[in-house]
Amino acid sequence: MARVSTYLNFMGNTEAAFTFYKGVFGTEFIGEIQRMGDVPSNPDMPPLSVEEQHMVMHVKLPIMGGHVLMGTDMIESMGHHLRIGNNTTVMLEPDDRGEADRLFSALSQDSTESAGMMEMFWGAYWGVCLDQFGIRWMINVDPE
Repeated sequence: MARVSTYLNFMGNTEAAFTFYKGVFGTEFIGEIQRMGDVPSNPDMPPLSVEEQHMVMHVKLPIMGGHVLMGTDMIESMGHHLRIGNNTTVMLEPDDRGEADRLFSALSQDSTESAGMMEMFWGAYWGVCLDQFGIRWMINVDPE
């Protein structure tokens, strides 16, 4: 079933923030917290430090009314910098690739930043863009 979620980026304190939100909303994480060290290595990227490997790659927490908060740590050594425009993302999870492609095409028109729709190592069809108004959109179609 299609849904809309909110994706939050942090500079190394995602786990602390989501532990706080978990207490506020009285809910439990959906699945395990995935760590940066769980990501397959990329020969084009420098290796992560032990501290970076422990950072959060992905976490999901239901909050209320079916809404899910998701989050990740940005990695400073990879050139990531937290700023308005990349700290909060509207996460769209359409039911199929056709709708994902339609949404991405429309939202990325005159985009200032984008990563086109592509197959990802976690099995999803995924893309992200910063629209012409400075709003960041992430589109993810799970294979399930």
